[in-house]
Amino acid sequence: MDSLYDISCFAAGLAGNIFALALFLSPVTTFKRILKAKSTERFDGLPYLLSLLNCLICLWYGLPWVADGRLLVATVNGTGAVFQLAYICLFIFYADSRKTRTVGGPVLVMNVQVFMRVFVFVLLILLLLIRREGRFADP
Repeated sequence: MDSLYDISCFAAGLAGNIFALALFLSPVTTFKRILKAKSTERFDGLPYLLSLLNCLICLWYGLPWVADGRLLVATVNGTGAVFQLAYICLFIFYADSRKTRTVGGPVLVMNVQVFMRVFVFVLLILLLLIRREGRFADP
């Protein structure tokens, strides 16, 4: 039987996932308006790009081979990344000006590059620390 602490931690994590999912779904009304008007009007796409970067980093943190017991973090942020990517694609597709379209794509690519750089940097540091501790040393 699980302890009260384990049950409480799981319940808090589940509640956090529900609230985070509601947060990721909050722009749906904005994007319904964009789809209906077939225009982004004066909406800014930067919050969706930054939210995508946040979701990708938190998703990576929650993966089982990075941190044990963080699967709820990975699932909600993976879902959030899918939503943010969909919002960004719709935003770029319905952008009013050529400038927004030509800037949106490269900024999205830059966003993914920043994530990959953070990922590679942390991975290299971890490998360096593991080798220093001698975990990969020959017996």
